Amino acid sequence: MLSVLNTKGRIISKALKMIASPSKYKNAFDYGAAGYIKNLKIDKDTGEISNTEETLLLDTQKIEEEERYDGYYALITSELDASDAYIIETYKGLWRIEESFKITKSVFCTRPIYLQSEEHINAHFLICFTALLISRLIERQLNGKYTISEICETLRKISCTHLDQNIWIFDFANELTDEINTIFNTDFGKKAMRLNEIKSNLASTKRKQVASL
Repeated sequence: MLSVLNTKGRIISKALKMIASPSKYKNAFDYGAAGYIKNLKIDKDTGEISNTEETLLLDTQKIEEEERYDGYYALITSELDASDAYIIETYKGLWRIEESFKITKSVFCTRPIYLQSEEHINAHFLICFTALLISRLIERQLNGKYTISEICETLRKISCTHLDQNIWIFDFANELTDEINTIFNTDFGKKAMRLNEIKSNLASTKRKQVASL
């Protein structure tokens, strides 16, 4: 509900700026904000504001009408015989697919592709989708409490520093690393460890994950 109000607030704020200075938005037109402005005419070919002579007004009636539905989400479907629960679960599945594509592009940088051969391109996508699969498994084990972006950002921060001879210390820890340590039986908090202990820890985690699959 709060995110809906924040989004609408930003759009209305943009509409007020367009009303105050319409000439500034000839080349940066915002269709969402334009929907809340009366007397606004648009050039169909260029998409630019074509009138600055008429008085532009904020459409308060439209805003008040839409406020009646704030906090509600409507789904339109042709499956009239399907149950509400089925429609909702199907939509959630579609949303998860769309979210996965966004994650691969933003978090795992599938694009742009700086490769030329087909084999290298296929390998690039295989690595990205394998990373997505592993991240989804971690997300599921954490009961969806953290997003994949948060998980990956935290994992990237985990590092260790060589102290002396065969002693290493992990420098980063937070609430998420604590939960990962608990769920996956690792111990990568702010603790000094020997190299063989680190390797044994990683190997043990891999075996347990394979067994759980």
